[in-house]
Amino acid sequence: MHPSKPWRRTALAAALLASTAFTGVALAQPGPVNPPAMATPARLPDFSELVAQVKPAVVSITTTISEARSEGPDVPIPLPFPFSQMIPRGGSGVHEARGSGFIIRQDGLIVTNYHVVKDGTAVSVTLDDGKELKAKVIGTDPRTDIAIVKVDAGKPLPFIQLGNSRAVRPGEWVVAMGNPFGLGGTVTAGIVSAVSRDIGSGPYDQFIQVDAPINQGNSGGPLFTQEGKVIGMNTAIFSPTGGSVGIGFAIPSDMIRTVSDQLVATGHVTRGFVGVGTQVVSGAMAKALHLPDASGALLASVASGSPAARAGLEPGDVVESVNGQKITSPRDLALTVANVTPGDEAKFHILRDGQDRDIEVKVGEQPPEKIAHAQPDEPSARGQLGLALGSLTPDVRDQLNVPDGTQGALVRSVRSGSPADDAGLRPGDVIVGVGNQKVSSPSDATKAIAAAITAKSHAVALRVLRDGEVAFVGVTVGEAAG
Repeated sequence: MHPSKPWRRTALAAALLASTAFTGVALAQPGPVNPPAMATPARLPDFSELVAQVKPAVVSITTTISEARSEGPDVPIPLPFPFSQMIPRGGSGVHEARGSGFIIRQDGLIVTNYHVVKDGTAVSVTLDDGKELKAKVIGTDPRTDIAIVKVDAGKPLPFIQLGNSRAVRPGEWVVAMGNPFGLGGTVTAGIVSAVSRDIGSGPYDQFIQVDAPINQGNSGGPLFTQEGKVIGMNTAIFSPTGGSVGIGFAIPSDMIRTVSDQLVATGHVTRGFVGVGTQVVSGAMAKALHLPDASGALLASVASGSPAARAGLEPGDVVESVNGQKITSPRDLALTVANVTPGDEAKFHILRDGQDRDIEVKVGEQPPEKIAHAQPDEPSARGQLGLALGSLTPDVRDQLNVPDGTQGALVRSVRSGSPADDAGLRPGDVIVGVGNQKVSSPSDATKAIAAAITAKSHAVALRVLRDGEVAFVGVTVGEAAG
């Protein structure tokens, strides 16, 4: 998959489902979900024995960099962000990034976050007994924020095992360990708040959310179950202040295991690649494309010469499943394709023009600089379309850096408050398609738009080129607009 620029952040929503009990029917009625009252109060867990066992395998990591990074937790922002700690060293312009890590093999193999060792000119590890060792970076994977470093202690080191993150359930106790604010060996406890969280940090987000207090410098530290198994690596927090407010995120251990095995074996991670740009199917888009519901992954673009293009996938296709695995969102598609071995055939079940199709795609290997990126939903729209279109002249192409050979209709102006304005269209956009139909001129675009908005759905899906990226934008007009 190739990256496409998000135009708008997605919002999370929760739906409550109510069940109705019918009287007069001999059906077993569900009992109350609240547990029965306990005769004696339950004791809170004691983590002291667990901590004593696993603490020797948790380390502090210091990365020396020549300049301060532009991103980081020093600037409080109310969004999820990585939280290694950045500290200036004297007045030399040299900084230290401090984080955490944990030993996964007795020969000194250590897992940490990529952002802890990023841009480092030197990396050192401080063991639980205070001994400091130089470390070598074995491999990094920026897409999942995972890195592997190695130290030579001259003796076997205590290590901890990765557990099964698929078995993690909201509500269970967990323990976080790390090096917050340089205070190595710090232990905090809490519960799992949620699993498989997508916080918008990358294409493969599947974070475990916890309420255990974690802060700057905890990055790369392990998250334990009460059995002493690592189920995650503390990676990001959500905070309006830069300090813990009880919302932390950990990379699941299953992902750590898969990525670390490849980094140790080859120094890089191999993922499947088909070469498509995707976006969420919103209600407006489902209506415009005549889809049964707002589900699946809409193909906004298909890279020329890519595996998807060779197999016959087209912009406007909606992927519903891959190899029988249901696809409900672009993130599902990104994760599923990434896990397919390059060279293998993958069966894509798609909807095209309202018809079901199965297409076999020979999956390629993801280029190093390519990341599968899920574009957020396009904004909703109301009323008249409100667009003025013009031709794509050579001068316009030069001014807007539109690739030679591109055909379409230039958006010259957008009426304020119109559906086009609400949908995020702006002057300088180039409409290259309406629904699945390519357009080569303003008249083509006008005819196609008119045909779409007179249909029963009163909605139109525009394929728009902006800043070198193509995405669908759904626009809904009033039913009387005819």
